Formats: sequence, structure tokens, C-alpha cells
Amino acid sequence: MSDSEGLSNCAKGLRQLMPLAKELGVTVTMELLNSHVDHPDYMCDHTDWGVALCDAMGDNHFKLLYDIYHMQIMEGNVIATIKKRHSYFSHYHTGGVPGRNEIDERQELNYPAIMSAIAETGYTGFVAQEFIPIDSNPIASLRRAIKICSV
Repeated sequence: MSDSEGLSNCAKGLRQLMPLAKELGVTVTMELLNSHVDHPDYMCDHTDWGVALCDAMGDNHFKLLYDIYHMQIMEGNVIATIKKRHSYFSHYHTGGVPGRNEIDERQELNYPAIMSAIAETGYTGFVAQEFIPIDSNPIASLRRAIKICSV
């Protein structure tokens, strides 16, 4: 189906959940994923599509999860997107590109700069470390990632 038909169908389904989300004080969050590598045919694979869905919902209890790994694959320009669209994001995920591995010097993203951009938006929530450790000590990998992302 077309992106616009998918967006309309998605909004129709989500609208059925939103009264309960509001009642419970919950924010329903849809993750932006890539359709090039990991999730073929996934529609919420570009920030603009997700933002259009948020606008169609017209409900502050519906937001996006900006997965940095996925959006680097789909559209790049991560920092500019975060600065421009941060009001639509309720959560962030990390992950190294390529391979969704550790967020260290072996991958193409500069996470200290990305985390600074997120902090500059006034975001006070959590950033989830979502990567596949390639080193033999996954706890050490997680500690390094936390240190890299601490701004």
C-alpha cells in the first residue's frame, strides 16, 4: 500500500488506543526503524513519515522513538533532525553503524556530539543503549557506551 494509505490506517488504529493512554497518563511511542537493512516494508522508516503520523494524531500522548542507528541508515543528518524535530521524540536509542555494534571509534557516528545535541533540546529522559556487543565483555562495552553518552 502507499505511504499515505498506511499512515491513514495506522492513525485509525492508534486512535482507538489513545483514550486509554490519556486516562492512564501514558505516552504511546512508535519507533522509527530502517527498512533497508533490518525491517523490510516497515512504513515508519523516515522521520518525516513519523512526524506526519504525529500531526495526524494531533495528540501529545503520541510521540516517536528516535532510533539513531536506524535513522542514520535511512536518512543520515542525525543532529540536524534531532534539533529540528525533537518535540516529536519521547525517547532515543543508540547503536553503532554499521552493524548495530558498540558506539565506539569503529563506527561512523559521533555519539558525544549527538548526545550534546539531544541535551541542548532540553530532553531529560533516558537514552537506551541498544547495540550488539562485539567485544568479549559486554558489561565493559555497556560501561564505555554510558561514558560516551554522558554529557
